[in-house]
Amino acid sequence: MFLKATSALSGPTDPVMMPRDASTVDWEVELGIVIGRLARYVEERDALSHVAGYCVMNDVSERTFSEENGGNWTKGKSCDTFGPMGPWLVTKDEVPDPQRLGIWLEVNGTRYQESNTANMVFGVAALISYVSRFMTLRPGDVISSGTPGGVGLGRKPPVFLKPGDLMRLGIDGLGEQRLEVIPFSLDRLPA
Repeated sequence: MFLKATSALSGPTDPVMMPRDASTVDWEVELGIVIGRLARYVEERDALSHVAGYCVMNDVSERTFSEENGGNWTKGKSCDTFGPMGPWLVTKDEVPDPQRLGIWLEVNGTRYQESNTANMVFGVAALISYVSRFMTLRPGDVISSGTPGGVGLGRKPPVFLKPGDLMRLGIDGLGEQRLEVIPFSLDRLPA
């Protein structure tokens, strides 16, 4: 479990900017679980009643940043633009079963990730219950659920993003993101 800085959040078609000195930027398509009401010490059987809806997330990660100087994942996952979300929030009444959604990601037209949320190690209800043991979840908080196999780090040899790459990713019924990777530029960082 780790936190992602709110400054990492960006839109579903905003560019993903390579941070200064980045060399191992990776993709991770994930189901975003948006909290709809206060959740503290929630039992798994009650967890879905705390959900407002679901969205597509890309947990972009700079692997080297995560491992250097003590190996804290937050610094490699919280870079500006490393949290593309959307294109929209789909309310829970429109998603009868969040554990039955196709999920996929492509880079430059090559499909690297393709799975189903039925294959999640921990389901949506278990994640909400677990996280709510350690921190209060408030309306609007987002839990990013974890990614299926196929990330760049796991390839032999590893494959990482570079400026000019185009990521497409989506989840059945939740929409699709199209994200261009751009080089670092202070002038292009969000305000």
